[in-house]
Amino acid sequence: MIDAHFWPTPNGWKLTIMLEECGLDYNVIPVDIGGGDQFKPEFLRISPNNRMPAIVDHHPLDGGEPLAIFESGAILEYLAEKTGKFLPADPRGKYRTLQWVHWQMANLGPMMGNANHFKNYGRNLADDPKQLEYGVKRFVGEVDRLSAVMDAQLSVNEYLAGPEYTIADIISYPWAFLAGRTLDEDMSETYPNVQRWIDQVHARPAVETGRRVGRDLGQRKLTEEEEKARRELLFHQTTESNKKFRAVRADAARSAS
Repeated sequence: MIDAHFWPTPNGWKLTIMLEECGLDYNVIPVDIGGGDQFKPEFLRISPNNRMPAIVDHHPLDGGEPLAIFESGAILEYLAEKTGKFLPADPRGKYRTLQWVHWQMANLGPMMGNANHFKNYGRNLADDPKQLEYGVKRFVGEVDRLSAVMDAQLSVNEYLAGPEYTIADIISYPWAFLAGRTLDEDMSETYPNVQRWIDQVHARPAVETGRRVGRDLGQRKLTEEEEKARRELLFHQTTESNKKFRAVRADAARSAS
């Protein structure tokens, strides 16, 4: 059994889609990132970067004690090795796949996250809307560039890493299918190869099931004060506010050692 520490976001869906694709048994443990669950000592022992997703595999690949892994790329690579699925065994195919996994982690996910922040959340945080203009232009421009990178790759390949569906597609899809909304464009017209690939991945039953996990989480309507507290927690992490978690992090690191 695998404990899946999860919240229904694009990063969380990477994990649930992979677990569904691999046919692995898992137990969802919600990590309410707006409620501060990611800063709890028990979660920091698993994910010291206070980010989900993370897993604990109670029957790990080496047959030893339960194994905790954080960072979606590391998790997907581990699950691929555990099951022998979605990661080619030959070195060329393997690293052709992993380069796109790392591309997503370093580029598509962060740039889309930043674009979404400035376009959608920033309006509730900035004193002057003009403060947001550069961020929107910068990061939406990056999402456009990255969409073009995908479109070129998918113009000559069925999937991101070649002819086979791999963890490169699984890790990229949850962010890519939101790109049109970020760009305010019809992807089928602007980036038709990306849209063809999105439709192809979306049609997989395990992908649809994985995306439905946790849809009931976070649905309670919050009061204005609760909304404000969540914004403070998610978006106002400063040097001062981070100080209060230093001791908790240190204790968690010692406990996990």
